[in-house]
Amino acid sequence: MALDSIDCAILRVLQRQGRISNADLSDKVNLSQSACHRRVQRLEASGYVRDYVALLDARKLGVSTTVFVEITLQGQSDETLEAFETAVARIPDVLECHLMAGTADYLLKVVAENTEDFARIHRQHLTRLPGVAQMQSSFALRTVFKTTALPV
Repeated sequence: MALDSIDCAILRVLQRQGRISNADLSDKVNLSQSACHRRVQRLEASGYVRDYVALLDARKLGVSTTVFVEITLQGQSDETLEAFETAVARIPDVLECHLMAGTADYLLKVVAENTEDFARIHRQHLTRLPGVAQMQSSFALRTVFKTTALPV
C-alpha cells in the first residue's frame, strides 16, 4: 500500500495524539469523518499503525535512571543468539534490545530506580544471561531529546 500525503498527515497526528477523536483528527487533516475513519482503519489493517499506547513518566514511576548496556557474546551461532534474545526479553527492566553491527553484539536500554537498583538488575538478571562474554554499562546523565514519533 502506498501512502499519500493525507495518510502521512494522519500518521503524524496519531503519533503525537493517539487518543484523538476521529472528529478532531478529520478536522486536522481536512477530511470528512467517515473518510478519515476508513483511512485510519486501512492504516491499521496494513500494519502502519501497530498499537496505541500511553507514554508513562519514568520519574513519577520511580525509574528515572537510564542505563545503556553493551553486550558482547561468546559466539554468534543461531542457538546462542536465540538463547540470549529469549532470556533478555524476560527482564522487565530492559526496555529495548538491539542486535548491533560494531564492537558490541547487543545494546540494551535499561531503566532503574537508581545506581543501587541497577546493581541489583545487573546481579540478578544481566550477569545470568546466556552466552555473555563481556558487558559495559553507561549511565545517562540527562535526556536531551526523546521522541517516539517516526519521520513521516
